[in-house]
Amino acid sequence: MSAPANSEFIVIKALENGVNVIGLTRGESTRFHHSEKLDKGEVMIAQFTEHTSAIKVRGKAVIQTRNGEMNTLVDE
Repeated sequence: MSAPANSEFIVIKALENGVNVIGLTRGESTRFHHSEKLDKGEVMIAQFTEHTSAIKVRGKAVIQTRNGEMNTLVDE
């Protein structure tokens, strides 16, 4: 199965070890369906698909989308 050609890609770059990237499902109830742990400097390219409606990032990271770039806020 492939994603639609207009699916949105995002880039997540870990700024510390142990950044969690969690994919959440579409449908009547939102559920976790995939998770990855990134170490400092690692980059993940993620895509929204017919199964993935949201992506949660926990930890210090830079997130880039076609709409701009943002940093996660983590209390020091």
